Amino acid sequence: MSNAYENVKLARRVTRPNAKEYIDYIFTNFFELHGDRAYKDDKAVIGGIALFEGTPVTIVGIQKGSTIEENIERNFGSPHPEGYRKALRLMKQAEKFNRPVITFINTSGAYCGIEAEERGQGEAIARNLFEMAKLTVPTIAIVVGEGGSGGALALALCDRVYMLENSVYSILSPEGFASILWKDATKAKEAAELMKITAKELLELGIIERVIPEVDGGVENDFMYTAHMLKEVLKEDIKTLMSINKDILLENRYNRFRKMGEFEENIPYSDN
Repeated sequence: MSNAYENVKLARRVTRPNAKEYIDYIFTNFFELHGDRAYKDDKAVIGGIALFEGTPVTIVGIQKGSTIEENIERNFGSPHPEGYRKALRLMKQAEKFNRPVITFINTSGAYCGIEAEERGQGEAIARNLFEMAKLTVPTIAIVVGEGGSGGALALALCDRVYMLENSVYSILSPEGFASILWKDATKAKEAAELMKITAKELLELGIIERVIPEVDGGVENDFMYTAHMLKEVLKEDIKTLMSINKDILLENRYNRFRKMGEFEENIPYSDN
């Protein structure tokens, strides 16, 4: 079995700590806010205001459950359009009050049901990308489990992107990739190896800035170790990003993603 697919299995574990657990450990005085002011509150996305080392910050996280009942309530971490619109509402509020934005990502992808499409799933994701590119406050994204497709990217167009060591970040699931490329979802293991979805590979490619270490067997075996390491990294990077002039911050963010676009343009494709 490929090492990449082992990462996929670890990232999908129901026992893996969720966004709220990191929020409770790293931040203080978290006050959750609800609703997108248009339709309803999406429980797959949590967000609000908190303090980090005394600094007010805005936090947005995609929340999975640890039981079947919680996962049903949270739609298994697959947000509807109103979830992304809630996230954007909180990020624009953060910009107004000059608060850094930290996002926690753990989703196989945005919900693809009929009702989500009827309420504008594609527009909601695209709007987040458009607006996040222009936010004048520091933004940091952390992939703590699965980072799947546009559903993950809608919260990851940031100045810094971190991944936990056993998390994955990809354009779609290995099963979906195998179904498209080979018409055979059972080749997910081979697909995972081909896709370059692990934290180590994406760091080498320059897609992310940091890998947060986990103990052997996964973060759930020593949550406090990984959460502490993440907290220390956030302490360093938030301070650095807040010291940067806003115009330079925006220019750096543009260049970060423009560089990735140029990398993609140079990938050789085959018609076979």
